[in-house]
Amino acid sequence: MRATTRLLSSLHTAASLKANCRKPPTSILTPGAGPVLLPAGVVAHYELELGLLIGRRLTDLAPDDTRGAFAAISAYVLAIDLTARNVQDEAKKKGLPWSIAKGFDTFCPISNVIPKERLGDDPYSAKLTLEVNGQTKQSDKAELMLFRIPRILSDISRVMTLEEGDLVLTGTPKGVGPVRAGEKMTARLEVNGREIEEGRMEVDVVERKGGYVFAET
Repeated sequence: MRATTRLLSSLHTAASLKANCRKPPTSILTPGAGPVLLPAGVVAHYELELGLLIGRRLTDLAPDDTRGAFAAISAYVLAIDLTARNVQDEAKKKGLPWSIAKGFDTFCPISNVIPKERLGDDPYSAKLTLEVNGQTKQSDKAELMLFRIPRILSDISRVMTLEEGDLVLTGTPKGVGPVRAGEKMTARLEVNGREIEEGRMEVDVVERKGGYVFAET
C-alpha cells in the first residue's frame, strides 16, 4: 500500500455527500505495526468496516454503474475506524469541523490485503465481527449497508477523483461503542461461514504518552 494512500470513510448514518470525510494516511495502522495509541482524555469508539482498495483512477462514476465500481476495486481490507467521540461532540457543539476526531495517529488499524477473489462475486455476503477482550461487540453482514458500493464510490468520485492506492471505508454495523487503554480488539471476516485468514487482526490499545490532551472547553 502506497505511503500516499488517502483514506475516505463513508458514514452509515448520513444520506448525502456530507457522509464522506477523510482520514489522513498517518491514521493507518498496518498489521504488526504496534498498538493503537489513545491520547489522554479521549473517549474512542470503534467502527468495524469493510475497506475497498482502489486499483485505478475513478472520476464521476454513475451511481448505477456496478460494473465500473467493482472494476475499480483491486482488493479489500478489514478496518477499524476509530473516532474520538468526545472530541467530535465538542466540535459539533461549536459548529467546527470534526476531522480531528477521526485523524489521530493509529486510529485506523487495517488487516492484511484481502485478494478480491476471496470475497467472490458477492462481497455483501461477507460477515464482519469485532470483539473487545473476547466479547463480541459487532457482528453483521455487509449486505446491511445503507448505501451499496457503487453509490459510495459515485458520491466520492463526483467530488474528488479516486486514485490507485486510495482506501475507501464503507460504513459500520450496529454495536459501535467505546474501547479503552488496556483492551484488545480482535476483528475477523467470514464468507459463507469460513473465516478469511487475511481479514483477521488483533490490536492492543494503550495510552499515548505525551502529545494531545483533550480538555472540554
